[in-house]
Amino acid sequence: MKKVLKLIRSILLIIFILLLTTISIITYKGYNLYKDVILKKSIEDKVLEIKNKSNYITIDKVSKNYIDAVIAVEDHRFYLHKGIDILSIINAAFSDIRSNSLGMGGSSITQQLAKNMYFSQDKNFTRKVAEVFVSNDLENILSKDEILELYMNIIYFGDGYYGINDASHGYYNKDAIDLTLEEAIMLAGLPAAPSVYSPTVNQKLANERYKQVEAAMIKYGYIKKES
Repeated sequence: MKKVLKLIRSILLIIFILLLTTISIITYKGYNLYKDVILKKSIEDKVLEIKNKSNYITIDKVSKNYIDAVIAVEDHRFYLHKGIDILSIINAAFSDIRSNSLGMGGSSITQQLAKNMYFSQDKNFTRKVAEVFVSNDLENILSKDEILELYMNIIYFGDGYYGINDASHGYYNKDAIDLTLEEAIMLAGLPAAPSVYSPTVNQKLANERYKQVEAAMIKYGYIKKES
């Protein structure tokens, strides 16, 4: 029995060492990737580049309906965390384990901004680590509203529309400040998978995504459930 327990302890120690080594390697590679992209173009320069785009609009020109919908469905603790929402990451990890997939969800709005500013959409751990380092810089340099504003102006909504300004005019032929609650909910759901949820691609899936966003807004108290 003692020999068995000793063997188990040895195996667990080896697993722990291998896990620690793997994490260290991924962190090292992620940090190097982060340093590489930052050296090529600083966050300040990237921000200026985004703000200089012709379709850029400030957060005060966006409907509160849309802002509430985005926060509810993408990152309901956005104003509480410092760029990384550990609880959301843990929940997403458990979901990935249950579904036996590498969804790698749980990214905060800050992380999504970091990804869209510097990285590809490929899902790998090295990129996720680099994304965390960029997110930390963004939180230290910018206010929460500035981060949210940049995020709304850089994300893809499908049908060739980048940013909430283009999406509002493209889908509804109106300024972003004039979006109704229903329109805001629809647009807030698109960036998760524009090629899937766009109403011009698949109305059924667009409606299902609409219900998910609406449910998130109800859950976090932005709107009330209709009786």
